[in-house]
Amino acid sequence: MSVKIKPVQRVNPQDVNAPQKFYAKAVADGRTDLKRLAKLIAMQCTVNRADCLAVLAALEDNIIMELQEGKIVKLGELGTFQLGVNSMGSDTSNEVGSSSVKKARLNFRPGEELKKMLKNLSFRISNDAA
Repeated sequence: MSVKIKPVQRVNPQDVNAPQKFYAKAVADGRTDLKRLAKLIAMQCTVNRADCLAVLAALEDNIIMELQEGKIVKLGELGTFQLGVNSMGSDTSNEVGSSSVKKARLNFRPGEELKKMLKNLSFRISNDAA
């Protein structure tokens, strides 16, 4: 298996006056949703698709709830999810409060299996790259 890429012309953010160059950009090759994941899992084990879908939906709900409580969620060898925030700077620690937060973000740190997958990827030019 290989990942599709296409050439994309971009400005150098460190020197906007420099000539633009072409860079490789990953091209998505479809989407997989919870229903498809449930079907794929059901084909690999003795659990039926409806039960797999119920478990995946519950997993999704529980990950969101645990993140809302400020917990780090480790999803097996897939990796960990953790909330982070972007905030305004203050001169003193006493000035930092909830109003300092500009927005929340989700941080994901891949586990070892995902890191290994990333190192072993191959790439091909997408037919619709032109």
